[in-house]
Amino acid sequence: MKEEQSKIVDVLKYAIQMELDGKKFYTLAGKESQNKAGKELYPWLAVQEDEHRKRFERIYRAIAAAKGWPEIDVKPDKTKKLVTLFASAIKKAGIAVKASSAEVEAAEKAMELEIKSRDYYRQQADKSGSDIERKFYTQISSEEHGHYLAIVDYKEYISDPVGWFTRTEHHLLDGA
Repeated sequence: MKEEQSKIVDVLKYAIQMELDGKKFYTLAGKESQNKAGKELYPWLAVQEDEHRKRFERIYRAIAAAKGWPEIDVKPDKTKKLVTLFASAIKKAGIAVKASSAEVEAAEKAMELEIKSRDYYRQQADKSGSDIERKFYTQISSEEHGHYLAIVDYKEYISDPVGWFTRTEHHLLDGA
């Protein structure tokens, strides 16, 4: 049992560090972003990473105190809030967005971070020793996947705003 607890503590330490690294990256990316959508998206993601970290720290404290895996309130994914925030920022920015190569690279790096986190948490869910633990990791993985999809959408928007608007607004181009 002690060995199992030690493995869980190691997983939690790694998860906390991933979330800290993500928050740091998103905070910097938000400050460096040259467009309204990025300036709203990245800080929102930084807050989400911080929320994940806090949940992991609560679990870590419970495990370290030999209390076992605690019941953690797994709230529904907040991706819908992100979609609204993102849509609002894009409507304000319009198609006049000009993305630097650094902006596109930041989006690509963000996508990599979210894939790494999503996959790591999915693996932990598969290895989980309890339903509570499995449910928690599955929810966190799902949230990371939602973040990834938002960043993909953002990257498509900054890379090709006209194409993005055409695709998302479903405008017909045949003139009929």
